[in-house]
Amino acid sequence: MGRDKALLPFHGAPLAEAVARRVEEAAGSVTIVGHPALGGIGDRYPGEGPLGGILTALHHTSAEWNLIVACDMPQVSAGLLRRLLSIAAVSPALVILPHGPEGRPEPLCAVYSTRALPALEAAFAGGIRKVTTALAELPVERLDISEVADFQNVNTPEDWSAYAAE
Repeated sequence: MGRDKALLPFHGAPLAEAVARRVEEAAGSVTIVGHPALGGIGDRYPGEGPLGGILTALHHTSAEWNLIVACDMPQVSAGLLRRLLSIAAVSPALVILPHGPEGRPEPLCAVYSTRALPALEAAFAGGIRKVTTALAELPVERLDISEVADFQNVNTPEDWSAYAAE
């Protein structure tokens, strides 16, 4: 992308704030990881990718279930996020992992229990950085989602230009 996606201007505010508002609407509170300038907490594992951010969030929280959403998903709906949290409340799994219309897992729009922390930390300590690989040994509940817009993210300047033009 060439610049920090969290800080991209989106309707007069940084993109991360727009996503954070949806998370707060669904969950009641929000913590941004890796962006102290946005009122967030520092990443315990800077430069180690999304798994490091997930670990940071799970270390920081006092809640058992935690909604983890990437800052570059401007169309994620509060309705989907509430649905994930509702499933988590009754699930024996440690992660509620949505899969998009093409069957691809979306680990950066999922709900994680703090009880998953030891296994995730062990994977991280073992050199694993890919979130889906770290989830392989955990009880995960899959949720199939048919709406592609919820998972549309911004990875390139072209993605951002196309999205911002809508």
